Amino acid sequence: MNGNYLIPANSKKSMLILGFFTPIDLIIFGTGATFTLIMLLVIQSTSLGLMILILTPALISAFLVMPIPNYHNMLQLLTNIFIYYTARRRYYWRGWAASDGKEEVNQINQMNT
Repeated sequence: MNGNYLIPANSKKSMLILGFFTPIDLIIFGTGATFTLIMLLVIQSTSLGLMILILTPALISAFLVMPIPNYHNMLQLLTNIFIYYTARRRYYWRGWAASDGKEEVNQINQMNT
């Protein structure tokens, strides 16, 4: 390779548990699965609706830690969407152009006075 060093695209995957999960992901899934298991042992039901309700914590936690492309998992995607819609929406220009907008602001302020 002519002395060039190439970092593999999945080099951060080795820092994850089983190549997919962070410790908080396993805590979320473990909590949901444990709560579901306790509910299955305590509540005796033959009703399909109640069984789906009992399985809901494990299903939700599995959904949150499910890996998806371009993001780590659904929890990260939902967090990014929440931050995008709740964060400040006013963007200030800071660029490399000859004028960064300060002259225009000064002209507008002079016109208003």
